[in-house]
Formats: sequence, structure tokens, C-alpha cells
Amino acid sequence: MAQAAEAARTVIMTVDDDPGVSRAVARDLRRRYGESYRIVRAESGESALDALRELKLRGDLVAVILADYRMPRMNGIEFLEQALDVYPGARRVLLTAYADTNAAIDAINVVDLDHYLLKPWDPPEEKLYPVLDDLLQAWRTSDHRPVPSTKVVGHRWSARSSEVREFLARNQVPYRWYSSDEPEGQRLLKAAGQDGRRLPLVVTPDGTPLVEPEAPELAARVGLATTPAADFYDLAVIGGGPAGLGAAVYGASEGLRTVLVERSATGGQAGQSSRIENYLGFPDGVSGAQLTGRARRQATRFGAEILTAREVTGLEVNGAARIVRFADGSAIAAHSVILATGVQYRQLDAQGCTDLTGCGVFYGSALTEAASCQGQDVYIVGGANSAGQAAMYLSRSAKSVTLLVRGPDLAASMSYYLIQQIDEAPNISVRSHTVVDAAHGSEHLERLTLRHTVSGDTQQVDAQWMFVFIGAAPLTDWLGDAVLRDERGFILAGPDLTADGRPPAGWELDRPPYHLETNVPGVFVAGDARAESAKRVASAVGEGAMAVMLVHRYLEQS
Repeated sequence: MAQAAEAARTVIMTVDDDPGVSRAVARDLRRRYGESYRIVRAESGESALDALRELKLRGDLVAVILADYRMPRMNGIEFLEQALDVYPGARRVLLTAYADTNAAIDAINVVDLDHYLLKPWDPPEEKLYPVLDDLLQAWRTSDHRPVPSTKVVGHRWSARSSEVREFLARNQVPYRWYSSDEPEGQRLLKAAGQDGRRLPLVVTPDGTPLVEPEAPELAARVGLATTPAADFYDLAVIGGGPAGLGAAVYGASEGLRTVLVERSATGGQAGQSSRIENYLGFPDGVSGAQLTGRARRQATRFGAEILTAREVTGLEVNGAARIVRFADGSAIAAHSVILATGVQYRQLDAQGCTDLTGCGVFYGSALTEAASCQGQDVYIVGGANSAGQAAMYLSRSAKSVTLLVRGPDLAASMSYYLIQQIDEAPNISVRSHTVVDAAHGSEHLERLTLRHTVSGDTQQVDAQWMFVFIGAAPLTDWLGDAVLRDERGFILAGPDLTADGRPPAGWELDRPPYHLETNVPGVFVAGDARAESAKRVASAVGEGAMAVMLVHRYLEQS
């Protein structure tokens, strides 16, 4: 009886300003779902919001909301963004024409869109019902209560505030931002007994105030797993970028007791990308956050354990066990290890940049700061794909975007499709043979000194925002002498260890190292941290999968 009563009150809502389309959608929905759900139809975003508020007051549930993108006064994305506040658990679908697919891609980030449908959706048996069936099943198995969010109080030009926001966003932890000089932010500071001198203040969903929290404490307080559930695993994956996530998915799906350890947030550099357009299977592009978020959910669904904000400081061999040591002195052991630590952007060696990091100078996309760049002049340092993707993303709202490139042009390091897009963007310019000599500002970035590397001429420009994408430094220093690396710190594996026809020093097995195996048997490397790797998302995922295949081979022979 209770289940029947809940189903009778559960709503599927459709919103479209075209009466004919609105009736057609409602007709198709009633034909398939009318016996189990109430179909509510609205012809504007405003009337739909009024209906949602009435449903909320009555205690009714809303399972799915379908909204047309092109509606006057309030488009579909704007409506879904407000509907999210009323029914955060409802699944959200955008109806769009082919010409508006870019808007649908944007909506994935803005309103956590679950799906978008191209009009017309005929036949509904093929193009509408399978999508709705999956969304309704996901809704039924989820908790329909409002999702409590974390509150962050900080200052716009506080480096630590920026780091906390980026940490929460990249780990897909819902949060709300309050400026410390606004009334609501001041109210929260007062309630926590703080005067605003130490920021950020983080208030967890259960009301616990955290002042300037470090990543491990913050992760534990907002519900991220930080403590391993076991002492011993079949496979330990170090690093949660595409290679690490690929390894975790394949390892766990093939029955290995798998743990993935990430020092910050899953996704790595790819997770910070605003849009990846050359990844197989996503012809309209996909954001790095969406791609890696799906991979994380996939890994956990197969049973992989994911630890966040755990810094690995050492790797040791103890018989058949490989010991992974953490910064807090604890450790886990595993039969095998995959090193997927990836790379990080090198720091810009220019006067003033260190002091202004997080206060106008950012490394990587720092997508949480993008909204603040609206109407501003933005500078991007770098000429590879990450810089190009950031330039295209920021150009949507910034007044101007200037790419500063050390070389003569973009062709040497950027994909052709991105170069074309940049050439066609009216507010993006490229300054070749240009480097940053100095960053100036007291509390935040105010000016840059630029130097032409050929003529030597310098110029000062006004700037409040600079995003840096230069070079890649492997995150491998913690390995010490345990694993062989090249002169730049990238890990050597497979054929690179036996270039002279002999196995590496200390190798005791009667076989050469497998293709992705390091000089330590049972320890493999995948992705950008490997010497001479391709530095592409697709190749990193492939290497993660290949490494698991080699792990199986190693375990069978051990």
C-alpha cells in the first residue's frame, strides 16, 4: 500500500513553450508511464516552478523533469538550475535541437544534467523510453531526500579558500560558497565564533565548523573515504587520473581486491579539463569532470575501494608483498602495485608568481574561478591542448583571452581541431615568442610583465587572472631509489629497462620485465608518469587496462 501510494504521488514533469510539442511529449509519457506516474505539463519555466513548489508543499515526489532548451524569458538550463533547489533528487533531461547541443554539454556542468534528447524523439520506443526507463530506475534506487550541502566561507582572493573550493568541486562534493564580506557569510562566521581572520571556514552538513582545514581532515568530514578497509589487497593503484581509474575499473571488474589511493581528487589533469573533444565515443565532447566522475562511479560499482587525500611517501618490498607507506606513518600491502601518479604543471619561474598563487595566478584550469572571470581580461600561459581547452572555455564569458606561447605558434604542441577553434574565436588572441617575466600585485594579481623572447622587449599589461599550463613534472620523487627513473623523473619500464639486452640491476626472475613492469617485479606503471608515454587520456586509460592484464600474468606465475 505504501509503495502504491508513493507511486501515485510521483510526478514526471515536462516543460515546453510550444503547445504542440508540449502535448506530444505528455502524450508519449502518459502512454508509457501514465499508470504508475502523474504526468504534469507546463508551458513556461515560471509556471513549472510554481507547480514544483506546490508539489513540494503537498509532499509529492518528482522523479524526472524534461525541459525544452529554447523557451522565452527563462530557457531550459535556467529553469533546471532553479528546479534543482526545489527537487535536487529529480533526474534532469534537456530537450534540444541539434544546433543547441553545445548548450546541452554546458548544462552537464551547470545543472548536473542527466541526459539530453534531440528533437524529434520519434520513435519514442527507441529514443525516449529507454532513456526514461534508466533514469526512473536510478531515481527509484536513490534516496529522494534533499542532499545536504557543505558551506564554505572565504575571501575571493584567499589562496586557501580557492584550494578548498577546487578540492570539493573536483571530488564532486556539493557545497555552497559564501563571501566573508557578505551578510550570510558574516552570519556563519559569527555562529562559528570566528572573526574572519582565518579563512576558509567550512561548515559540514552536520553543522561542524572547520577552520582552515587540511585536505585529509576535510575529506573525512565531508564523507570521502580516507582510511583503508583492509590491510592487504591484490592490487594497489597509486594515482586517480585516467590511467589509475582505468586500472581500478578493470582490476575490480576482474575480481581483484583493488584499492586506489589518490592524494587530492580523482581525475588528475584530465579531470580539470573543461572539455575533451577527441576522446573516442564522445563526438560532442565531454568535460573532464564528467568523464572521470563516471569512471569513479564505475570503479566503485565493481567494488574498488577509493581513498582520497592520502599522500603516499614510500614503496617497499617485503617478500611477495609490496608495501605502500603513507605520510601519517600507516601502510597497506598488496600483491601488486600500479603506479599511475601522473604529472603536474611545472611552476612558473617568474618574480611574484609564488606569492600570488591562488590569488589570481592558478595552475591548471581552476574551473571554480571561471565564473569570476566574466567580463575580465584573462591570460593563459602555455601552448598545448590543456591551455587551448581552457582558452575556449574561458572565452565564453571573459572579455578577452590571451594565450602566451614561448614558441613561434601553436602547431608544435596543440591538436589541429583546437587551433582551428582558437583561430575562429573573436576574443582569443595568441602572442608567440612571449613569456612572463614578473607578476605584480599586493593582495591579488594586478599586472604582468611580458617579454618577447626574440627582441627582448618588455611590456606591462593589466591582469587579474592568469592560468598556467607549462610543461609536465612527474609526481615520482617519493619513490626515491626504489624504482628506476630517467633524468626527468619519469618511470622506466619494460623494454626501456633492457635496452642493452640485459635485465636491470637486481632483477632476479628468469624472464625480462613485462611491457609496463618496472625494475621491481609486480610493480607496474601506466599513464603520464611512464617515460615516453603518449600524454593522452585515451592512451592512459588503455595503459591502465593493459597493466591489469600484466598484473594477472604476474600473479599467475608468482
